[in-house]
Amino acid sequence: MIGIFDSGIGGLTVVKEVIKQLPDYQLVYFGDTARTPYGNKSRETIIKYALEDTDFLIRHGAKLIIIACNTASAVASAELKAKYPEMPIFEVISPAVNKANQITKTGRIGVIGTRATINSRIYEEKIKALADRRQVFGQPCPLFVPLAEEGWIDKPVTKMVARQYLLPLKMKQIDTLILGCTHYPLLKPIIKLRAGKGVRLVDPAEETASRVKKFLIDNKNIADQLTHGSNHAFYFSDLTPHLSSLASQWLGQPIKPVLQQLN
Repeated sequence: MIGIFDSGIGGLTVVKEVIKQLPDYQLVYFGDTARTPYGNKSRETIIKYALEDTDFLIRHGAKLIIIACNTASAVASAELKAKYPEMPIFEVISPAVNKANQITKTGRIGVIGTRATINSRIYEEKIKALADRRQVFGQPCPLFVPLAEEGWIDKPVTKMVARQYLLPLKMKQIDTLILGCTHYPLLKPIIKLRAGKGVRLVDPAEETASRVKKFLIDNKNIADQLTHGSNHAFYFSDLTPHLSSLASQWLGQPIKPVLQQLN
């Protein structure tokens, strides 16, 4: 199975894209809703949680791991790869960085995400490692997550918040914008509108699923170990009253969330 984890339900945007691009493979998802968000936790705590999440997925049959959380990708991916050197582990940052570097024409790239992701400067470091003349502008957008989870996708308050967040990036004349949080693809239309004419959005979910797909094509021995089927499993460390309906709405198909606490 393909294992995917996130600090909450935002990682379901990655699940949706993986199902779209790799429909033959069975998935197991873990959303750490009891301990979300990871973005305001210490580095040590984020690593601890990411290790626990990965251990859980492996115990449930995962042979390949996708870190759907940008914060965990930024902080804990090296530790996970060190602990599981034989396990294919993918994070959502590198694929987005590669895409942004490919499509930018002016070299002015914006990144939006949680405060922890933006403050880590991980996107800037990776972009400049590929092309040091790129200019990278980060903007934390903490209110986007609760707005997305409330389903306020097209509310006036969401448009107002988006305008406030994205105006500084618009003033920087970016031509490419990375959606550095798994919730943000849900707000694509508003983000696109407020980012400015001609700005191209990079969705890490799309790019990560594409990279995993190419990896499995190139590594048939790994692909053969993965379970086929559409009977996906969805585990969460806390079940809120609206989680099932919201998750089903995001995925475009009904799911049966299962409570699984890790501590």
